[in-house]
Amino acid sequence: MELKTKGEEVYVSVKKLVAKLSWTVGADFDLAAVFEPKTGEPGLCYFGSLGDLSAFPFMKLSGDAGIADKAGSNEEVLQIVKIDDMKKIHVVCWDYKAVQTGAKARFAGTDVKLTLTDDQGKSHQVKLDTGDLGNVAIVAVIDNTDPIGAKLVNVSKIGTMKRWDKDSFKDLLAICTQ
Repeated sequence: MELKTKGEEVYVSVKKLVAKLSWTVGADFDLAAVFEPKTGEPGLCYFGSLGDLSAFPFMKLSGDAGIADKAGSNEEVLQIVKIDDMKKIHVVCWDYKAVQTGAKARFAGTDVKLTLTDDQGKSHQVKLDTGDLGNVAIVAVIDNTDPIGAKLVNVSKIGTMKRWDKDSFKDLLAICTQ
């Protein structure tokens, strides 16, 4: 199933999800997850803190594939094995070089693709549906606040971070939750 437009949503299996960000353009994109637990402080799974599948946050990032802006088959994978303790998981893509300098980037002219696959092998492709400029794209959110179950929502929200340093997470969290 493809979520082509902002606001489209579908309920997904919560036992295991694999989020794959892929692109071929010569850009240093990064996949990340901003997670909001039901209790405790929000956190970030990204290239500097890859996560852990056997302990909280029960998600792990494959690594950093877009180094040096190489064109070709770039891919980063985030595995999520448990979301019972999460309210929301924001699936984020950012342009690393643009974030470093606070510059704006255009995601609409790229071939960035996010595919989420559940434990039954069912895939959901989320298309970034925005022409806005910024260096951070909140592509989708896994919203686990509904008693019926978790749902995947095409968010397609763009924001701009001014830098990448020790205070950047606060800025990124604000972009995700506003």
